Amino acid sequence: MSASKEIETGTQFTPQFNAHGLLPAIAQDAETGQVLMVAYMNKEALSRTIATGRATYYSRSRGALWTKGEQSGHTQQVREILVDCDQDCLILKVQVDAGQCHVGYQSCFYRRLEAGSDSRLEFVAEPVYDPRQAYKTK
Repeated sequence: MSASKEIETGTQFTPQFNAHGLLPAIAQDAETGQVLMVAYMNKEALSRTIATGRATYYSRSRGALWTKGEQSGHTQQVREILVDCDQDCLILKVQVDAGQCHVGYQSCFYRRLEAGSDSRLEFVAEPVYDPRQAYKTK
């Protein structure tokens, strides 16, 4: 079987990291199916996630690993990892205990493009927690 066929139809997990060593990971609520956030993983973040069962990501802006909830307490317990056909994107089905967006919403996807507009956003959700309380300096 050729390498691309093995990636697409085989049973070996061979994640295809991009040129920067990163792989997009979509966090989805395992109970509701709601998409919570999109982040990136490098090899170490993926390995830690698999080993611990807690979602760990790579921050492009800080150049460092971060485990979801280490500051806010709003954790993601990984229940399942889905891999797309090219093995270059993951969906993490996670169990969550509180809002997941750093600005106070359950999901980072709390706005949508207003119908008939190419530039206006409208809110489709309400905040579920106060981020000023969750992200106090420790």
